[in-house]
This record gives sequence, C-alpha cells and structure tokens, in this order.
Amino acid sequence: MKKVLLIEDSKVLGTALIGALKVENIEAHWADNGVSGVQMAKQLKPDLILLDLMLPKLSGFEVCKMLKTDNATWRIPVVIMSTLTDAESRDRATEAGADYFIPKPYDLASTMGEIKKLLKI
Repeated sequence: MKKVLLIEDSKVLGTALIGALKVENIEAHWADNGVSGVQMAKQLKPDLILLDLMLPKLSGFEVCKMLKTDNATWRIPVVIMSTLTDAESRDRATEAGADYFIPKPYDLASTMGEIKKLLKI
C-alpha cells in the first residue's frame, strides 16, 4: 500500500484530501504544521508528500528545503499545493526542491489523478 503525507493547515482541504486518498486505498497521514510535518516525514518515510506553502511554525518553502537536504527524506517526491501561484513563489518552491506544483483551488478528481500518476498506481 502506498503512503502519502499531507502537510496542510486547512481542516476543510485536509479532510477532503485524506478522505479521497483513503477511498483509493492509499495510506494517508496528515500534519497541520511544518514542524510536525518534517518529523512525520522522517518517521513515516512516505512515498509522496503533499505540501502547502502557507503553514504555521515553518513555511512550506522551509519544510521542502529541510526535507530535500536530509539524508532520510531527500528522495521522497514533494508536491506543492498552494494558492501562491505567482512566478516568484513557483521559483522559490523549485529552488527548495519541489518536484511538482498543483495550484489551489484544485479539482479533487484531477488532483487525485495526478497523485495516482506520481505514485504509479
């Protein structure tokens, strides 16, 4: 079973995405801030990380950079999911090591299709 970690502070978006992942038989875990997200990534070693940029405690940019420079997590693909869609934010996300970018608001069905493609399922 594939494992996904969602790092997202919005309860509405988090609940919807976690529910959709579970329906697809994907093991889903959720952190609501950057600090716990980094800790969970190191513990769980998920197959994919879905990361918001605007988070409490650590920004998504900082989280991504930390994950991509840590020997335990650098290979895990990181998908940014954010309302910050301007060129500067996308460039900063790429510089931090993000592998893919999905703009918010997103269509749940097409987003799940992208996630399944990235997980190769």
